[in-house]
Amino acid sequence: MLRHLLEGLRRPLTESKPDIDPDLAKLAATLDATARRRLGRSLAIRQVDAGSCNGCELEIHALNNAFHDLERFGLHFVASPRHADVLLVTGPVTKNMREALERTWQATPDPKWVVAVGDCGADAGVFAGSYAVVGGVSAVVPVDLVIRGCPPTPTQLLQGLLTLLG
Repeated sequence: MLRHLLEGLRRPLTESKPDIDPDLAKLAATLDATARRRLGRSLAIRQVDAGSCNGCELEIHALNNAFHDLERFGLHFVASPRHADVLLVTGPVTKNMREALERTWQATPDPKWVVAVGDCGADAGVFAGSYAVVGGVSAVVPVDLVIRGCPPTPTQLLQGLLTLLG
């Protein structure tokens, strides 16, 4: 234990700064410019977990990490659906989450968009037919865009949002 502690004191334990993918940066900047043109401001996103395995959430949260840093482009996640433009809904909608998703959709002001994220959000994926699942997101609220994948990558999520606004 002491050897491990002393080793940590001799050299930094953090990783070096990641290289920023220029294509990803350009994509995010385009998304922000499109949002400002369409809405007159940056895009506000509310993520809703309707009963997923959390694979899609990991990729969505990666949009906010130090590597992708979505906030630097003016795109941001909000805590309340009352401040959101887009609802990113993950997972199959479980019977327990049906009412919560409906209320979240009703609380989101117009104009609003709903994006079903992942294969489970599209059509309940591997959970289709389960006694605890209502179905995909479109079984509960109107869906404007589906981003397929299990899970979709952060780049696919940004491309989907750009498609939504374009």
